[in-house]
Amino acid sequence: MSNGSIPDEVIEAVLKHHDIVDTVGKYVHLSKNGKYMKGLCPFHSEKTPSFTVTPEKQIFKCYGCGAGGNSIGFIMQIEGYSFPEAVRAMAEDAEVNVQWEDATAEQTEKQKERQKLLDAYDLASRMYHFLLKNTEHGREAMDYLKGRGFSDKLIDHFQIGYAPPQWDTLSRQLTKREFPMELMKQGGLLLSRNDGSPYDLFRDRIMFPIWDARGRVVAFGGRILGEGGPKYLNSSESSLFHKSRTLYNFNHARPTIRKSRELVLFEGYVDVIKAWDAGIHNGVATMGTSLTEENAFMMHKNVDRIILCYDGDDAGRAAAYKNLSLLEKSGCEVKVALLPDRMDPDEYIGAHGGERFVREVIHDAVTSLKFKLIYLRKNHILIEDTGRIKYIQEALKLIAPLHSPMEREHYLKELAEEFDQSPETLKQELHQIRLEMQKLGTGGDNLDNPWNNVMNEKRVEPKTPSLLPAYHNAERKLLAMMIHDAEVAEYVQPRLGDQFNVEVHAALAAYLYAYYAQGKEPDPSKYMSTLQDDLLERAASGILMLEFDHGAVFQVIDDYIREIKKFPRMAASERLKEEMHRAERAGDFIKAAQIASEIITLERQQK
Repeated sequence: MSNGSIPDEVIEAVLKHHDIVDTVGKYVHLSKNGKYMKGLCPFHSEKTPSFTVTPEKQIFKCYGCGAGGNSIGFIMQIEGYSFPEAVRAMAEDAEVNVQWEDATAEQTEKQKERQKLLDAYDLASRMYHFLLKNTEHGREAMDYLKGRGFSDKLIDHFQIGYAPPQWDTLSRQLTKREFPMELMKQGGLLLSRNDGSPYDLFRDRIMFPIWDARGRVVAFGGRILGEGGPKYLNSSESSLFHKSRTLYNFNHARPTIRKSRELVLFEGYVDVIKAWDAGIHNGVATMGTSLTEENAFMMHKNVDRIILCYDGDDAGRAAAYKNLSLLEKSGCEVKVALLPDRMDPDEYIGAHGGERFVREVIHDAVTSLKFKLIYLRKNHILIEDTGRIKYIQEALKLIAPLHSPMEREHYLKELAEEFDQSPETLKQELHQIRLEMQKLGTGGDNLDNPWNNVMNEKRVEPKTPSLLPAYHNAERKLLAMMIHDAEVAEYVQPRLGDQFNVEVHAALAAYLYAYYAQGKEPDPSKYMSTLQDDLLERAASGILMLEFDHGAVFQVIDDYIREIKKFPRMAASERLKEEMHRAERAGDFIKAAQIASEIITLERQQK
């Protein structure tokens, strides 16, 4: 076993059944390019393909964002799975027998606890749903939901439930089934009294299960039914549930999101559910309006466009304005759906119907810049000359970073017509602002990462990277040879070991020595499965794309080893020379002579 409790034979079977081209081809349109397959990277926005699949080595590599790995690594990144989750999903898809999650002597305590928590959340979800639909306890909650327009079909689809007001409804069921109480407290289902006895966290609340990407219940959101607060209560974070990495309804929405490459981001569970009933099957919600970079990255991995549909009141619009920059920074095109009369999506659908919501709110969503201009207006008194002038000046600063002349012209025309201004005057003002921005180096486009800038119609080509040092190239080429040839690795290990100068290279070598120590044959894809680290996988995939002479003699290998070993001595020599010059400037000539002697010794060793 080299991957926790997952048997090697399962991993090998998964890789055998999931050819890299077939796996990636389900998500990316690939075209043949010599011995490679190329396409647009699904992990960042680009217009020129930099995503490469190598069938011979069963790996992928993106030269834009650096992503790389084998079939398992691809599924992990595209679906947001952990390594075990990706292997299990792929094994089930290939009808490979998987048993490793059963409690065995080799299974770690952490894995057992995780499965116990998953079982407990599943039990709680089914219990709450049953209590809502089939008991007198749930009648009031059911009447409330029906009054809010929830059909039986919606209630069943989203497994909505009810937690009664008693303090021990769930804790008694968990105790009866011998779930460990301390773990249930840590997992966010129960709380502890002063004497240590458990009681239910959720009481007298309508319960909304929160699922992970695989559709497993990992948390709850509870809306209070009677008086009191808070109105909504979420499960605390646990080993299963991380608010910053969780999107409500993503498991249900994913097929539509994958097909359309677009999602609608709502504020809460009820909005998502009512929008689903209206036909919006790509709707998700964050755990509160406080968006995180992890949320944005997760969305960007799956979509090209995000429509923000927050409440139409001041708080909702402020949250939308706040989150725009983070979403745009991730590389997505962002639009904003505008709700009138301070309504939220649930209220709008109830008042005007789902069809009108889709047509007039979602389909008519405005561009992010249009929304910013609308939001900006509330800060100015437009009936006064001073207010109008300040608004126009701030609006021009928002328009200036736009890369497309056509877009700039469009918004300038709107400004000129609305405020009866000369288009030429506005153009001159805009030109001046753009000149100032260029001087400050803030042209508006993502110049450091042009591959991640969806607004770049004329994409700025990446700067040519500086040449890598000789020792760095030697390490990469040596590792490439070692991954493809066990005999080379066997030759290198006693002569070089972990003396690679680049930390990532040293780690890759350590994993490779361990891989061959298990008697395994050279196989880039299988070797990469042992890494389970994004940084290492990216480095390995880049190394594996190198071209080299597979029949290289050991003289070439010795040259690489010598170059790698030489660098630390050269670096030490340079440091000593700096130290010697400092001693000379300080007038300490005895110390300078001693250092000069050390330098001579080091330089002799390098010959």
